Amino acid sequence: MLTQITSLTKNGLRDWLIQRVSAIILVLYLAFILGFIIGHHPIGFQEWYALFHHTGMKAFTILALLSLMLHSWVGVWTVLTDYVPNKALQGILIILMILAFVTYFVWAIAILWS
Repeated sequence: MLTQITSLTKNGLRDWLIQRVSAIILVLYLAFILGFIIGHHPIGFQEWYALFHHTGMKAFTILALLSLMLHSWVGVWTVLTDYVPNKALQGILIILMILAFVTYFVWAIAILWS
């Protein structure tokens, strides 16, 4: 029951598509960050502050965080439901993962917008 509720789309093809789209967003974010680091050598606090103070970068970072969470949720959910046969343990682990993802996201938002 819990696995049906916590399934992202209840459809393997949609989950596959979510992982591919989120992976593309993460690669674009990583390429942008690496390009920024290479283009601003040596990089200091002022450069990082200016980059992450921009609203567009904050939005891109939130999109990357959401993509990371969706990407990892599909993977973690699949592994837990496939390889943890005990339903009680499976449910506990799924709930812990949900709590961890929510905590990480709230923490990242607090850091990004402070």
